[in-house]
Amino acid sequence: MWSYLPILLLLLASAALGLTAVIARDPAIPEALVADRPIEVDADGYVSSDTCQACHPAEYESWYGSFHRTMTQVATPDTVRADFDNVQVETALGQPMALTHDGDEFWAEFDDPGWEGTPDERPRITRQVVMITGSHHQNIYWYATGHDRALNVLPAVYLIDEQRWAPRSAVVLHPPGQSLAMLNGHWNAICIVCHTTQGKTAFDTPYRSEPIDAQAIDTTVAEFGIACESCHGPGQAHVEANKNPLRRYGFHLGGAPDADAAGDPTIVLPTRLDPQRSSQVCGQCHSVWEFYDQPGERLANDAGLPYRPGDELRDTRFIAQPSVDGSSPAMTAFIETDPEFVRGSFWPDGMIRVSGREYNGLIDSPCFRDATDPDRTLSCFSCHSIHKKADDPRSLAEWAGTHQVSTEGEGDQACLQCHEPMADQVTAHTRHAADSSGSRCYNCHMPYTSYGLLKTMRSHTVSSPSATESVELGRPNACNLCHLDKTVAWTADRLDEWYDTPAPALVDDDRSVAAGLLWLWRGDAGLRAITAQAMGWGPAQETSGTSWMTPHLAEALGDPYEAIRFIAARSLRTLPDHANLSYDFVGPEQDRIDTAVRLMEEWRADPRSRQRRDPELLFDREGLPRLDVMRRLFDQRDRRGLFLRE
Repeated sequence: MWSYLPILLLLLASAALGLTAVIARDPAIPEALVADRPIEVDADGYVSSDTCQACHPAEYESWYGSFHRTMTQVATPDTVRADFDNVQVETALGQPMALTHDGDEFWAEFDDPGWEGTPDERPRITRQVVMITGSHHQNIYWYATGHDRALNVLPAVYLIDEQRWAPRSAVVLHPPGQSLAMLNGHWNAICIVCHTTQGKTAFDTPYRSEPIDAQAIDTTVAEFGIACESCHGPGQAHVEANKNPLRRYGFHLGGAPDADAAGDPTIVLPTRLDPQRSSQVCGQCHSVWEFYDQPGERLANDAGLPYRPGDELRDTRFIAQPSVDGSSPAMTAFIETDPEFVRGSFWPDGMIRVSGREYNGLIDSPCFRDATDPDRTLSCFSCHSIHKKADDPRSLAEWAGTHQVSTEGEGDQACLQCHEPMADQVTAHTRHAADSSGSRCYNCHMPYTSYGLLKTMRSHTVSSPSATESVELGRPNACNLCHLDKTVAWTADRLDEWYDTPAPALVDDDRSVAAGLLWLWRGDAGLRAITAQAMGWGPAQETSGTSWMTPHLAEALGDPYEAIRFIAARSLRTLPDHANLSYDFVGPEQDRIDTAVRLMEEWRADPRSRQRRDPELLFDREGLPRLDVMRRLFDQRDRRGLFLRE
C-alpha cells in the first residue's frame, strides 16, 4: 500500500440547549399515518417524555438539552444540520451522491448499494431521507427504502465539527478496500436497540434470514432517542398513581408522608438502586452484548427488549467479558461465528477498546468488581449524572458536552471520595506537581485507550499503568500517552522505582525509540489512530513538546486507513503554524502527496524544527530524520486488517 515514506527519503484541524432550543415542526401528516419509516406509538405502559414535563420540569429541561434526546430524530428542517442545497458528495460506491431538498423534504440520489450486477451498470436511485442518528459528533442519515418501514443508510456521513460530508467508509476504522455493508433494514434491526426507547423491529423472521423485501416490517418505538423511560422504566403506572396532587407532593390523604421515589413502586430512580443495578441501566446500551438464543431475539423483535431499569441485565442478555469468560459457551459461539469479534472490540487481555461500551470497562474495574461496601462501589453515577444538578454552574451545553460528567466527577474528587487518605498525599503518590495533568487520577488510571467516532475516549476500566501492557498487549500505557517523547524503558524504570511495578522484558527499540513513534510507525491501525490523536492532545503536547511531531504526522497523512489520515491531519492543525492546514483525507492521492511534501519542506526550512535532536525521536545530530530507522519500523508494522466495532 502506498506510503509517504519514499517522499521523506527524497526530501528528508453552541449555545446552551433549553426547552426552546429545538422545537420540532408539526409533521406534515399525523405520525400514525406515516408509512415509510418507523413511528412512535404509545404502548406497553410507555407514555413519552412529554408526559413527564409538567411534574419534573427541571429534569425534563436537562434531558432535553442532552445528546441522549437527539440520538435519533426525524429528518426535518429543524433537525437536519447538513447541507442539502444541491450538494455533490463523493462516496465509495462510484458516482457522487447528489443532495437536494424540496420544501421540508430532503432527498438523495446515489448509486444503488443493493446492485449485484456489473459495477459499471449500477443504477442510480433517488430516496427521501427520513431519519437521523447521532447528534454530537456525526449525523448518519437514513432513507426510506420504499418497502414498509425499512430504512437504509446514506453512503456518506456528516461530520458536525468539521461541517462537511465524508464517505461512510472513510469514517469507520476498517481495513482498506473492505466494503461496509449497506443493507435494507439495518437501522430497524441494529440501531433501534440503543438509539430509541422501547423499539420493536417487527420483522417476520430474524434479520438477514430472509430477504428484507419478502418480509413485512412494521417497526415502532415508544420514543425516538434515549428518553426518560429508557432509564426510569415505563411511566404510565407512575402517572396514574400520581394524579392525586397530595400523593404527588409527598403526602397520603391521611397526612402521613408518602414514600419518596425510592419507595414508589411505579417508577425507577437509577441513583437509588444499588451500584450494580444502577450501572446496568447505562449498561443496557453501553455494552457489548448479544441474545442468549434465537427465541430471545425473536421475543425482542416482536415485543421489544425485555430488560427494564432495576432488572438484572444478565437475565435476558449475554454481556461479553473476555477477561473472565473467554472460554464460556456463549463467548465461544461469538468467536465461532465471528473470529475477529474479540480483536475488534477488546484488547488481548479483555479490556474494552471501543467507545460507547463503557459498561464493559466498568465491570472489569477493581473499584466495581472487588468492592464490598455499596457506598464505596464505583458506578456510572460516581462520575456521571442523568440530569444536570441545580448547583452545577455550567450551561446545559457545557454539561452535555462533557458526556454528562458531574462537577464532582470532573476532578480527582470522584476517586478521593473512596480513597480519602490519598487526598493529603496526591503529589507524593503521583510524583507530579499538584496542578499538572500528571496528578489527575483519571489521566493515569483511565487513559485514552478506547477508540470510536474518529477520536479516543478514556478507558472505563480503572487500572494502573504498566510498561507490560504496551510490550505484551500492544496497548498504550498512560505514562507514554502523555510522555510521547520518552521510551517504554523510561516508563518501566520510573514505575519500578516509584511503585515497584515489575518491568517486562524489553527489546532494543523499547530502550532507544520513543514510545509514541514506536506506536505510530509500527503499531496496528487502532494503535496508530490512538497515537495520532494523542499528538493533538494538549497535555501531551505540553509535556512532550511539538517541534518533532510534524514529519511523523506528515507520514501518517499517507496511512492506508482513511480514519488515521483524518486524525493525523486534525492533530497537525493543533501544531504551531499548521492551524490552517489544507488537506482532504479522502481527496485525490496526488493532492495528499503534495500536502505531505509541502509540510516536510516547511518543517526543514524552519530553524525551530532543529530544537530537538533526541535520538529516541529518530533525529540525527543535525536534527534530520533517521530515515533508516523509520524504514525499518515501517517494515515491521502490524498490517493485519482491523475493524473496530465502534
